[in-house]
Amino acid sequence: MIYLDNAATTKPSNSALEKAQIFNSENFFNPSALYVGGLNCAREIKAAKENILKNLHATNHEVVFTSCGSESDNLAIFSLKRGSFLTDKGEHSAVYQSFLELKRRGHTVNFINLNSDGTVNETELYDFVKNNQVDFVSIVHVNNETGGINDVNKIARTVKTLNKNIIFHVDGVQAYGKIPFSLSKEIDLYSISAHKINALKGVGALIKRKNLNVPPMIFGGGQENGIRSGTENLFGIKVFDYAGQEKYSNLLENYNRANKLNQLFREKLDKNLFTFISSENCSPYIFTVSAKGVRGEIVMHALEKEGVIVGNGSACSSKNRFSRVIENCGYDNLTLDGVIRISFSTDSTEEECLTAIQLINSTVEKLKGKLG
Repeated sequence: MIYLDNAATTKPSNSALEKAQIFNSENFFNPSALYVGGLNCAREIKAAKENILKNLHATNHEVVFTSCGSESDNLAIFSLKRGSFLTDKGEHSAVYQSFLELKRRGHTVNFINLNSDGTVNETELYDFVKNNQVDFVSIVHVNNETGGINDVNKIARTVKTLNKNIIFHVDGVQAYGKIPFSLSKEIDLYSISAHKINALKGVGALIKRKNLNVPPMIFGGGQENGIRSGTENLFGIKVFDYAGQEKYSNLLENYNRANKLNQLFREKLDKNLFTFISSENCSPYIFTVSAKGVRGEIVMHALEKEGVIVGNGSACSSKNRFSRVIENCGYDNLTLDGVIRISFSTDSTEEECLTAIQLINSTVEKLKGKLG
């Protein structure tokens, strides 16, 4: 199998799993326990938090562990109990649906338009902040469907120049461990997820500015400084920690390697068969295209039979045939219908990508021939 849907999830790192195994076999204690075993486990959680902050060069922030990126997004967004909320039309559903829920609850909610690569229209964003009362802004760092990269440090700095009291949140799930980045003091809240960087599902984190009040959504034993009660998933946290260390020890090398694979697809995918949606400036880890004239879902299943796993950018349902995100990038229905997402990890190889390219080209050519 050639797995190229790493934006959805990644294969857990064997070395990170092996290093963390001690927290299943020997150091399995409850981190809240006051005896030596528990205290040692609590220190391991503290060390994992320190490593995340070190990875992001963050000096004005602290870490709250959660169950996933979606919970981290929700914890951030619902931390503000009242006010006016602003985001863009390209956000992950964890943010987008949260904003729709805020609207249902009677809050003022607005959505900024996208550029063709899925990045936010900055001019429209700044104009809106200038001319309207805004209390909370959420902008994705790397668009999960197109790979479009928003310069969130610059955007946060500009927004706070216009209104210093705005709380600024970033969904960094597709950026952490992949994109060279230092977390600036202007970003108040930053969400990340373990299973996107070869760690385990069921672990995420919200990185928050120190002294920023984030009310709890889960009450109980007061873990995570009272913000997120519940016994911590120590094993999952340590796998996340070790996988993060692996990623950041080779960040630029991995980035350049992903870029090489991305360029391979750009050069060798048949441009008569595909429309490229991800621009050259997008994250090298994500390459979204459209097999214009063939349903993306059909392409995805046909490739699966050939042993190639890719993602499908469409929210395939009877209510919404097309991807909300790609649709808001301004593409026509024929292009929207054929969207597939190819995404890489550090496990992806040039050899398997060359094989995948050949199979993708031949599969789509056959499908178009049948439809033609």
